[in-house]
Amino acid sequence: MKDIAVFGAGGFGKEVSCLIRLINEKNPVWNFVGFFDDNPVLRGTKDEYGEVHGGMEELNKWETPLALAIAIGNPVVLKKIVENVTNTNIYFPNLIAPTTVFLDEKSVVWGKGNIICSNCLISLRAKIGNFNIFNGYIPLGHDTVIGDYNVVMPSVNISGGVQIGDCNFLGVQSVVLQYLKIGNNVRIGANSVMMRNSKDNCLYLGNPAKKTSI
Repeated sequence: MKDIAVFGAGGFGKEVSCLIRLINEKNPVWNFVGFFDDNPVLRGTKDEYGEVHGGMEELNKWETPLALAIAIGNPVVLKKIVENVTNTNIYFPNLIAPTTVFLDEKSVVWGKGNIICSNCLISLRAKIGNFNIFNGYIPLGHDTVIGDYNVVMPSVNISGGVQIGDCNFLGVQSVVLQYLKIGNNVRIGANSVMMRNSKDNCLYLGNPAKKTSI
């Protein structure tokens, strides 16, 4: 089995440790060694989900091959953590929940470091970049293109033909209608419905979603 750790020892990090356990129940692949987190209060702590070995400094000193899942729900912080990993022993697998449904898995193109939580549905001919988080119960329509460092919260509905850039945050139960384009550094509020293309670096709220001052 291959060693794996989670960066981020908060609630979502513990959920990802449970996701690793679920993956192992179907196909034993991973030996979970614990967490890394830069919060000094958590360093050296241990609970039923695992031990916190330290922060980025300790991770970059790890001396053996180690898979790493980054369980951080903020796109900007997620990107920064990835950029700070300099240890060549660290690599980033895609973690896909066993309950994920694919309509045509062979047609899906993946990057690395993606986390797909329980009960997502991925249609066909999707292109998914690097370090995206799909946090459960998310349908992803046909021919969607997803960039890097996007955080998609539970029950978001992404329709067919949608294009999403980098470092976006899609709130719980938000909707992106078919063939729309979401750019970069966009935030979409919970339950909001995108009916037109977004502008970069903006917050959208409501149904229909409207650009709102941050």
